Amino acid sequence: MAPKLLVADDEEILRMLIVDTLEDDGYEIDEASDGGEAYNLIQSNDYDLVLLDYMMPEMTGLEVIKKVRDEGKEEVKIMMLTAKAQKKDEEIARQAGANYFISKPFSPVELAEVVEVILSE
Repeated sequence: MAPKLLVADDEEILRMLIVDTLEDDGYEIDEASDGGEAYNLIQSNDYDLVLLDYMMPEMTGLEVIKKVRDEGKEEVKIMMLTAKAQKKDEEIARQAGANYFISKPFSPVELAEVVEVILSE
């Protein structure tokens, strides 16, 4: 069975790029265009990896992570994708419960390689 991923980003073009890149590797992918939608999908699905944009409407990626972790869902692997590339932003995301952190802009090839490594852990 193919690993199941959630890609949550309010920028449709970037979301499409990520989905197209990862679908080529055979992953099953759901999409969310805001934090509220991402949170609801996480509640009703078992994802192998969630890729969350930091800044989204409804709920930020950080708020989604905090809610998911506060509910005890430690097994959900979460990667934060963000243009907020300062070290303090990464520290804040990791303290909230993000397992991985990638700064935008990133190479789709690099992202695919990182996802493959994460899913093989």
